[in-house]
Amino acid sequence: MGAALALALGLYVGLRPAWAQPVPGLELRLAPTDDPQGVVDTVRLLVLLTVLALVPAILLLMTSFTRIVVVLAFVRSALATQQVPPNQVLIGLALFLTFFIMAPVYNEVKVQALEPYLAGQIDQEEALARGSRPLREFMYRQTREKDLALFIRMAGMPEPRTRDDVPLYVLIPAFVISELKTAFQMGFLIYIPFLIIDLVIASILMAMGMFMVPPVMISLPFKLMLFVLVDGWYLVVKSLLESF
Repeated sequence: MGAALALALGLYVGLRPAWAQPVPGLELRLAPTDDPQGVVDTVRLLVLLTVLALVPAILLLMTSFTRIVVVLAFVRSALATQQVPPNQVLIGLALFLTFFIMAPVYNEVKVQALEPYLAGQIDQEEALARGSRPLREFMYRQTREKDLALFIRMAGMPEPRTRDDVPLYVLIPAFVISELKTAFQMGFLIYIPFLIIDLVIASILMAMGMFMVPPVMISLPFKLMLFVLVDGWYLVVKSLLESF
């Protein structure tokens, strides 16, 4: 006990000079300037920081992540395993599947926009235009015409002649609801076999007079056995990859 007190006292005495040191401060101030280019660069920096803050939303709404994570959530819900697999595992798997599916799009953006921009061959505006083109093509392939027409009509726009005439604020929500519909269709097909198991187990329990036994508790092992026997994760991931 005495040794512990001596050690604590020594640490306290040794750290006191460090506590006495002033904490560095950060000061932001606006000052008049005669350099318009400096103002433009500052505004561009603020815009870039804003875009970086929106990266999670871009990942969610402009890639295959939405469909994948919704389908995986349906799988867990159909199995009735509560929090197994945990959210961290489902989101991690969805992220890596998204990276795998979006790899060709990323490579196209890298070749057409990123590398020429870093080499100084094109300016920032041209790089953004080239970089958004592969992503727009990906979203167009997965967007239903009905959903796209809805947002074009609600935006009061004339009928676009080409795909480039459709702005992103119209294309992105149309793409998202198309992805949600596809994910719900896949979720319905996933639910059917497990729903049949629940109905069979519930009928057997009622016939045996075991009304107080929850059917979900009895059917869970049979659901897991069926899912393992048919190699469920392989089939789910295969269906997701082929759906794109």
